[in-house]
Amino acid sequence: MVSSYEILRKEPAETVRRYIRSGGYASHTAGLGKDLLQANLAIMPEEFALDFMRFCQRNPKPCPLIGVSDTGNPMMFTLGHHIDIRTDVPAYNIYRNGLLSSTVADLTSLWSDTLVAFAIGCSFTFEHALIEEGIDLWHISNNTTVPMFRTSLNTVPAGRFQGPMVVSMRMIPDQRVSNAIEISARYPLAHGSPVHIGDPALIGINDIGTPDWGDPVPIQTGHTPVFWACGVTPQAVIQDAALPICITHKPGHMLITDIPNDAENPIIATTTM
Repeated sequence: MVSSYEILRKEPAETVRRYIRSGGYASHTAGLGKDLLQANLAIMPEEFALDFMRFCQRNPKPCPLIGVSDTGNPMMFTLGHHIDIRTDVPAYNIYRNGLLSSTVADLTSLWSDTLVAFAIGCSFTFEHALIEEGIDLWHISNNTTVPMFRTSLNTVPAGRFQGPMVVSMRMIPDQRVSNAIEISARYPLAHGSPVHIGDPALIGINDIGTPDWGDPVPIQTGHTPVFWACGVTPQAVIQDAALPICITHKPGHMLITDIPNDAENPIIATTTM
């Protein structure tokens, strides 16, 4: 059972997750799961989980925490019906002692009863709203992954978790920048409004044509680079923390939840264990 990006853009989240779970779709999730929260992922042993939760609480802009699993339980029951964190993300990065060890499509064989999974809001969520308001997003129109960059903006440390903020960039038509700010601000669980607009050098980015993650986009005349806090921030911080094992999503390959993107509380109305 295999499906394409263009077909899945029109399908509900449960259908998209079913294709991901079966191995029928393994690419990025930008533009999928219309009107629903998407989430970045961090999974780690319980002994590090409390400090990581503190890190998220202290850095809500790049790390808007929307869900935490029970220790050893892969079912993210507060985020949707039958969401299994071991299988419902298109691709996972496995880090050992801070180094990328492998990228896999399924965590079933790696899962243990000591692991805790964190779901962190993603800017893919508000992209639907930008598009509906007539703001074209090049990476979605061209089926690529949004460009992401390390910056000189510091996060607030917690335990061994510390490091610079990562941002995602979108080229916005000059006359629509104020609209993009206002629209994205409606979604605080998905990073909210931008953290920087304009000259990338002011936040430590030397070349916006060479992202640290994702794919480059054209630098178009009449457009302004706009930067949003990015959920890859904790992924970069986790690498620097050099945990014995940590699992994240592959950048751009998110968990699609059943939470409405304008929800005040990121918990589905009826939860089942």
